[in-house]
Amino acid sequence: MSSGASLLGGEAVVTAGVYVHVPFCLTRCGYCDFNAYAGLDELKPRYLRALLGEIALSAPAWSDVEVGSVFLGGGTPTTMTPGDLGSLLAELRRAFDIATDAEITTEANPDTVDEASLSGLLAAGYTRLSMGAQSFDPAVLRALERVHTPDSVRQAFEAARSARYANVNLDLIYGADGETLESWERSIAETIALAPEHVSAYALTIEPATALGRAVARGDVRAPDPDVQADMFQLACSMLGDGGYGHYEISNWAKPGYECRHNLGYWRRQPYLGLGAGAHSYRDDRRWWNVRPPEEYLATVERCELPIGGSETLDAADAYLEEIFLRLRILEGVPSSWIDDERAEPYLESGLLTEDDGSLVPTERGMLLLNELVLGLTARE
Repeated sequence: MSSGASLLGGEAVVTAGVYVHVPFCLTRCGYCDFNAYAGLDELKPRYLRALLGEIALSAPAWSDVEVGSVFLGGGTPTTMTPGDLGSLLAELRRAFDIATDAEITTEANPDTVDEASLSGLLAAGYTRLSMGAQSFDPAVLRALERVHTPDSVRQAFEAARSARYANVNLDLIYGADGETLESWERSIAETIALAPEHVSAYALTIEPATALGRAVARGDVRAPDPDVQADMFQLACSMLGDGGYGHYEISNWAKPGYECRHNLGYWRRQPYLGLGAGAHSYRDDRRWWNVRPPEEYLATVERCELPIGGSETLDAADAYLEEIFLRLRILEGVPSSWIDDERAEPYLESGLLTEDDGSLVPTERGMLLLNELVLGLTARE
């Protein structure tokens, strides 16, 4: 089956995404399990050269595919200079068939940008900005070990508008130790007042290998309360919906026309190429990933070798399960004909699913139990 094609028929998707991983950060937050590092600034020039080298090594295999989106993530891409990020994007444009109307995003943390740097990024072609606000409560930011303040977010957002950014996402996290429903309500209200085009709101998860995970295991920090997080999710649904944001994926809301095309590509199983240390790629039901340690990544590319660390191929059953899960996750639903009536009926009756124009779509309650919902709908006899 071609990447992005429906498992039960339909046309294959012809556009792809390119993700570029920048692993540098000002500090390492206790909850973060991404491939990110503080204190490696001396590697930046070498890392940029390696990215350009990996582009040259990877591009021939993607010459037949139009690229509809580019996304720089991390880490914090904006710890690198606008000039370096501009050179990177220029090389991507030379090497790949990037659509003239492609969505080009860079992530940013508030303390790493100002109006001048954002103007430089916009001039270089990064037309969408995704900013890690996380919260507007100082106590919550401290619990998350974020180094910025609520004022930093406000100032960075104002700088983005002054730089003429017209497509900005704010990332939020809910459920940190000590956060109350009232605090979360204030953060959502502040977010809506700023009027970004897009909002992402993620429930804090505890990863065992992180500093926060170890603190929770020792009993030093309380784990998030799933019932409180469920209330926070429902509050976000209500407030953001009333604020004019459409809920198009479990953790993502957008004003009409500002849905993140790059992430939709992931969720629609379109092909994507990952560049950089630890980046993942997907095409034709095959996934592969780069080596994670930056030094190993650099050494491999400097030998003119693709830095692939491993791969896997989905069989038909796994591909089907993934498609069901992702279709429900982006609230497009699955055709009712895909699911036996006797499997769907209990979830329809309990209010976890609703039927809309021939598709089964999760309700807000169903979104909170998506894994169980998918397993129940697809369980083998």
